[in-house]
Amino acid sequence: MGKFLLDNIYVTVLFDSGADTSYMSVKMCQLLKRAPTLLPTKHVVELANGKSLEATHVVQGCNLILAGQAFTIDLIPIVLGSFDVVVGMDWLSQHQAEILCSEKVIRIPRSGQEPLEVQGDKSGAVVGIISFLKAQKCLRKGHTAILALVTDALAKERKLEDIPVVRDYPQVFPEDLPGLPPHRQVEFQIELAPGAAPIARAPYRLAPSELEELSKQLQELLEKGFIRPSSSPWGAPVLFVKKKDGTFRMCIDYRELNKVTVKNRYPLPRIDDLFDQLQGSCYYSKIDLRSGYHQLRVRDEDVSKTAFRTRYGHYEFLVMPFGLTNAPAVFMDLMNRVCKPYLDKFVIVFIDDILIYSKSQQEHEHHLRLILELLRKEQLYAKLSKCDFWLREVHFLGHVVNKDGIHVDPSKVDSIRNWPAPRTPTEIRQFLGLAGYYRRFIKDFSRIAQPLTLLTQKGVTYRWGNTQETAFQYLKDRLCSAPILSLPEGTDDFVVYCDASIQGLGCVLMQRDKVIAYASRQLKVHERNYTTHDLELGAVVFALKIWRHYLYGTRCTIYTDHRSLEHILKQKDLNMRQRRWVELLNDYECAIKYHPGKANVVADALSRKDTLPKRVRALQLTIQSSLPAQIRAAQIEALKPENVKAEALRGSRQQMEQKADGAYYVTGRIWVPLYGGLRELVMDEAHKSRYSVHPGSDKMYHDISTTYWWPSMKAHIATYVGKCLTCARVKVEYQKPAGLLQQPKIPQWKWEEISMDFVTGLPRSQRGNDTIWVVVDRLTKSAHFLPIKETDKFSTLTDVYLKEVVSRHGVPTSIISDRDARFTSELWQAMHKSFGSRLDMSTAYHPQTDGQSERTIQTLEDMLRACVIDFGNGWEKHLPLVEFSYNNSYHTSIQAAPFEALYGSKCRSPLCWAEVGDSQITGPEIVVDATEKIAQIRQRMAAARDRQKAYADKRRKPLEFEVGDRVLLKVSPWKGVVRFDKRGKLNPRYVGPFEIIEKIGKVAYKLNLPAELGAVHNVFHVSNLKKCLSDENLIIPFKELTIDERLQFVEEPVEITDRDVKVLKHKRIPLVRVRWNSKRGPEYTWEREDRMTEKYPHIFGNQATTTEAEATTSEFRDEIPDQRGEDVTPQENQ
Repeated sequence: MGKFLLDNIYVTVLFDSGADTSYMSVKMCQLLKRAPTLLPTKHVVELANGKSLEATHVVQGCNLILAGQAFTIDLIPIVLGSFDVVVGMDWLSQHQAEILCSEKVIRIPRSGQEPLEVQGDKSGAVVGIISFLKAQKCLRKGHTAILALVTDALAKERKLEDIPVVRDYPQVFPEDLPGLPPHRQVEFQIELAPGAAPIARAPYRLAPSELEELSKQLQELLEKGFIRPSSSPWGAPVLFVKKKDGTFRMCIDYRELNKVTVKNRYPLPRIDDLFDQLQGSCYYSKIDLRSGYHQLRVRDEDVSKTAFRTRYGHYEFLVMPFGLTNAPAVFMDLMNRVCKPYLDKFVIVFIDDILIYSKSQQEHEHHLRLILELLRKEQLYAKLSKCDFWLREVHFLGHVVNKDGIHVDPSKVDSIRNWPAPRTPTEIRQFLGLAGYYRRFIKDFSRIAQPLTLLTQKGVTYRWGNTQETAFQYLKDRLCSAPILSLPEGTDDFVVYCDASIQGLGCVLMQRDKVIAYASRQLKVHERNYTTHDLELGAVVFALKIWRHYLYGTRCTIYTDHRSLEHILKQKDLNMRQRRWVELLNDYECAIKYHPGKANVVADALSRKDTLPKRVRALQLTIQSSLPAQIRAAQIEALKPENVKAEALRGSRQQMEQKADGAYYVTGRIWVPLYGGLRELVMDEAHKSRYSVHPGSDKMYHDISTTYWWPSMKAHIATYVGKCLTCARVKVEYQKPAGLLQQPKIPQWKWEEISMDFVTGLPRSQRGNDTIWVVVDRLTKSAHFLPIKETDKFSTLTDVYLKEVVSRHGVPTSIISDRDARFTSELWQAMHKSFGSRLDMSTAYHPQTDGQSERTIQTLEDMLRACVIDFGNGWEKHLPLVEFSYNNSYHTSIQAAPFEALYGSKCRSPLCWAEVGDSQITGPEIVVDATEKIAQIRQRMAAARDRQKAYADKRRKPLEFEVGDRVLLKVSPWKGVVRFDKRGKLNPRYVGPFEIIEKIGKVAYKLNLPAELGAVHNVFHVSNLKKCLSDENLIIPFKELTIDERLQFVEEPVEITDRDVKVLKHKRIPLVRVRWNSKRGPEYTWEREDRMTEKYPHIFGNQATTTEAEATTSEFRDEIPDQRGEDVTPQENQ
């Protein structure tokens, strides 16, 4: 054991002849910044303590310095204890090393020289760990104690002064940008499209944590001079994006400004062109500029256009901010001008990333000095923690590059390997976008991906079948085992293999038996009619065009499996297409040769890098044995005297019998002991595998109990299933809903306590109203139905409320309502605070809180439907008589009509004139009678409430939680409702878990929701909650959410694609077909033109709209439904 250098980092190394292979700790692997490669097979490594660890990757080519001499070693990352590296027999036997235990020396023979002796740590002091009780005893006996802090001291990151060459340029690596950048040869300009006017948007609402971060970052930017207070007519809102390290990046939403900005078409370099420059290199340094965009000034006359609005003021940028459309192009222009003398010689630049590459160490030192000197001269600053120097392998633009060639980035491979099957065309595009970035690694990429690509085309019905699943999985496998592509060396010896089929064109570029790149594409519609001869020739032309930068001006050989193409340049009778292609062939110095398709030269020539050297693959690690063998081994250990008590076998011990396979059985079933954790393994396989998809506890018990047995097996399985987070999230509960009925107190007097709600979405009446405001007295059940507009301002609602409610009945003491935005507004709450009225709002997703208003609305809608059917005309004309009829009709809970409870008697009507005529309403007796009736009504309501509670509680169960409990929150995957970014029948029924932070009343709880759901009311009724018993630390992600306070996905119309008119008997209703920006892909609905014009005028642009005179809006909504997701079909399609 000793400390030695591994890739220039000091590590603790153990030389272990008992280890088959060499290992390194996972933490050490992260410090080395080397990309691990995948092992050909998964191994289970058995440690000295008997535990097993699974190893899947190996880090190759690490440099280990022993006694001043460098050695190469391959290390498998696993979790180690006190050591950073364990050198095993694979390395020791390769170098014929001897371990002299008595001298603590490793002796390595060298040809023609004396053996190399590596001196280990000879310190005889061994640090031992003692218990706290033993330490107390030692102190009582008078032993000397020294207080020390013991830590795992892994090597720290190298400091600036430790890096050769770089330490001579500290000015390039400041801790922060020193202030405003100097005026450079390029300044950021914002050219506007003709006629563009200033645009200002209201600031977004931010969570408290984001507001705190906003204040902090604004202060930092002001101190640096990057921003200043502004009075510009422009203004963009601010939002925050979480970075990988958990901190927040402030972003300005410049989308509106970007729409009216003239685009800068400065070209960004092609990724494959950049990599071509790296041929022959083996030393690399990567420099990342510190806040690169902030090192470029904005042109003075354009500063006002960068203005942004926040809660803390209006500011504008003096330096180039993030989020502007032309920022990458302008910064690329600057970096190309700065690095122009060295571009494509030993430097490549992609926006703010600089890569220096060299063929030798001395050359790299010279190149690094030139670039650092250039950055110092130009006053461009880099961030040391994001820079890497003197690398033999570098991660750049999603690839890994070393002297052997180009690799796929392992982190991207992991993303592809874990990618779930796409469910929409959009998700297919996302997958193909990532996979397509590496298409040069995959032979026949287009042919493999064709079943997926077809589903992304317009007019194709989305059907995910076996063909698509096979293509998806095969493409993932090919990407995860992608070969290493070599970088071209010089311009000689290029060979191209071409092939064509009815599915597409494919070709491979090689040089000296090494694969340089793959290319493929699908056939276009007209190309499917080509002859075989033309298709094969088209594949040759495709290869020459796509690799022109390699093949033009050089000698190359093209192989095809179509023999007639060997003589294509000599043929005289050619069609027009062939003539055009032959003319292109004449520009190249290429020889077309035939090779049979069966030869499969390309497959033989693939230069796939071995995942492990042969010497490692020849060794054999401990492979995990089969389940029966594990059970037999565990049974032997469990029956030992020190373990048998924990098995709790009791009388079952006498029933055990050992059969021919060596295992113990109880009543014909194999006994699974507690020892070794095999019960969890059996239950995992029976519950979570592909062959047993989360059965319930009863089904799972019956499945397992036919083969396996252990004490209290049924109870253990029930506990296991109860803790399964997947089951908790997706399975419906068949128990009674939680939460006993809680009823508000009976009011003391008329119109003291009221409830209210809105009926929205009605057809617009002749007065322009489309909403009914329903206000109900909780004691007398009398109600007012007030017609309003859904878009009415708060001042209009206040006037209606004072005129129709307060002036007639006085100011109420309490108001029950749902959490409509109008009721939760600060103005509404402030008004009622001044009145002395208490606002009682329902919990989220529990409309039963205001059950009275909900029931009244049902009755109101039924009455309006009846009036429209019987009497015609608009709904608003019937509303006064509907209100009269409702208030003058018998109500079950008060056993009287609301008018009778309110005024002492029913109101006159043609039918009931005798009962309420003039002779019946004279004298003061009616006042006394009305007062007595209030007492009777309160008694009747109390009796009715008792009946309702007894009836409701029979179908409910009491359920209580404690503060600190973790619960799952019910969402609705039905009826097209979108909540928490989840939609559809196959999405989870519950999300979470979330922590309870407060109990509200008897049946409501406040939850600690994530910041993404900051706009959602965090108090929920107990019926929407379920206790989370799982120990899994799993949180459902809420990414890219666009939700309102009702947890509904905010969808916007994109364009009008068609128009029609619905012709009824006496009416013509203009309709438009709208395309929406749905997250599920393209979505189209027919909507009423007048409502779309009012709500979304911007999508009509200069299009002419149908006049209001052509449409009659007096129809009730059941005749022309216009809600999203309902069918509004043009006449010819009915």
